[in-house]
Order: sequence, then C-alpha cells, then structure tokens
Amino acid sequence: MAFDPSDLSSAYSAFWAERHLCTLTTLRADGSPHVVPVGVTFDPVGGLARVISSSTSRKVRNIAEASTSGAGAPVAVCQVDGRRWATLEGRAVVREDTESVALAERLYSERYRPPRANPQRVVIEIAVTNALGHA
Repeated sequence: MAFDPSDLSSAYSAFWAERHLCTLTTLRADGSPHVVPVGVTFDPVGGLARVISSSTSRKVRNIAEASTSGAGAPVAVCQVDGRRWATLEGRAVVREDTESVALAERLYSERYRPPRANPQRVVIEIAVTNALGHA
C-alpha cells in the first residue's frame, strides 16, 4: 500500500522508531541493484531517512557515482517484521560535514545503540519521496 510521505499514520511512523534491521538498495553503474543490511533512522516530519556508513563502502560509492548532477541517487530502504513492512524511496546524497554526521550518529544511537568509532564516517541522507508498506 502506498502512503503520502508528508502525511504518514502514527503507526507507520512508530514502526520506523522500533529497532529493526533494514536494507538499503542502491544502483550499480550497470543499473543492477546492490542490497545491503543497514540501520536506518527516519524523521517523518523532515521527510529524511539517514544511514551511517564508511566513506569507502560500495553503497556510498554507488550513490556518489549516480548523483553527479546534485539531484541525488534513487534508493530505497526497507524493514520487515512478520506481516508488517515498510519501504521508503527517495533521492540520496552523501554528507560528510561534522554536523550531519553527529546528528546521524545521535539518531542512530537512539534507535539502535551508539555506533563504533569511525573516522571515515559519512551519512547517506535520503529525501523521501514515496512510502509503502503495511504497518
């Protein structure tokens, strides 16, 4: 079922606050999907999902290579828990600035646990354009 990402139900938003392992799908240069497990935080008010990562990861490189125009790369994050599932689709950019990284680490700590130290940490920031699911 599709939802308006600017008008999500409290149940849908609450599902994104629960601790669940997620997947991130990016596209390789040849257009094939690259799917990896990640932790995702979602700000339904701001319409942003965030994934922390190392700057050298394939997912970060896929996004950087696909978003040379500045519009961001098409991506999707998904989580599932039994019959409940939720997918957020949007355009992703990689943020390296200290403020963005610190905010993403704080949000990750709230949903999951404090992340390990990583001097190469960056943030994949997704401007959500579509929301799907059954929560």
